[in-house]
Amino acid sequence: MIREHLTDHAGLPVVEFLDQGANEYYLHDSGHGRRRAEEAPQAPSKQHVLMEEAKKDPGSVSWRLRLASYSEEFVPYLSRFVEEVDTSRVRALVIGDWGFEDGGDISSRELRDALIGHADAFPALRSLFVGDVTFEENEISWIQQCDLAPLLDAYPLLEDLAVRGVGDTYGGGDTLSLAVGGHAALRSLTVQSGGLPGRVVREIVSAELPALERLELWLGVGDYGGDTVVEDLAPLLHGTALPALRHLGLRNSQRTGSWLRALAEAPVTARLTSADLSLGTLRDSDVEHLLASVPVFAHLESLDLHHHYLGEDDAERVRAAFTEAGVRVDLSDGPRKSPSGSDDADDLHYYPAVGE
Repeated sequence: MIREHLTDHAGLPVVEFLDQGANEYYLHDSGHGRRRAEEAPQAPSKQHVLMEEAKKDPGSVSWRLRLASYSEEFVPYLSRFVEEVDTSRVRALVIGDWGFEDGGDISSRELRDALIGHADAFPALRSLFVGDVTFEENEISWIQQCDLAPLLDAYPLLEDLAVRGVGDTYGGGDTLSLAVGGHAALRSLTVQSGGLPGRVVREIVSAELPALERLELWLGVGDYGGDTVVEDLAPLLHGTALPALRHLGLRNSQRTGSWLRALAEAPVTARLTSADLSLGTLRDSDVEHLLASVPVFAHLESLDLHHHYLGEDDAERVRAAFTEAGVRVDLSDGPRKSPSGSDDADDLHYYPAVGE
């Protein structure tokens, strides 16, 4: 589960543009309590001080837009941000809770349209994160995204897009779509989910994204719509899609071992400089294949495998083999607790880091 909001984004510290009731909200949250009307005026919260300082140099931070106190609706809140901050200098935005108080199934469609409507106010925007939402605000599987291709069309100079959540893939509401025909500037794309549909993956790998260097996909579990299979990524794995790609993350998967095997056999691996199979379910039965694949991955600068189910001895064998090959390997956050199920190895259930 995701417990914390982003503290940095696009190489910049994250500072929140407070909604109208957020100063009091944060004072309560920090333990100061509510002052009565007859007492001295309420002191500004730490967040308010940071916001006012950031307004002096709007390009020095990544601005989080989040309805912390639900004292405003998102569309007028965004309009106020454009009025109060010199957004012509804003380089990075983080979109958090856009109104989940009345239900977690509120689509991002309204905020998408609002951002599109204000596109002229953000000529310097290069990095955007949609869905900086913790599990206390909304489970990742409940975050209802929408078709974000029009947003990419409205920001042709955007270089970095990250999205958290997909939507109810079994219901009739909005769900994430990225069927953008092409985007010349996008260099990094991240989709975080508890279950990523193969449809979204096919949309991504079929798009004309000539500058894309980094692709990170959280594949998730089948119970939450994660039905992506190797064939969905075939154009990418074969090396015919995304010609500039140098980093590939196939993270948070219920089937990490299968993706390890696919990546070890894929032509695209030869041109990668780093790969990420972390947050997943790598287990002892994958070790021999992983060791046999060391020559295939030996050219990588780094391989991230953290959050795994490898025993200590097997993890040390893997670490030693990759270290000898000159690959920086991350095997932290393991071994995880024993998987659930019966004593029969075929009946064990392994869970990635983020599901519901």
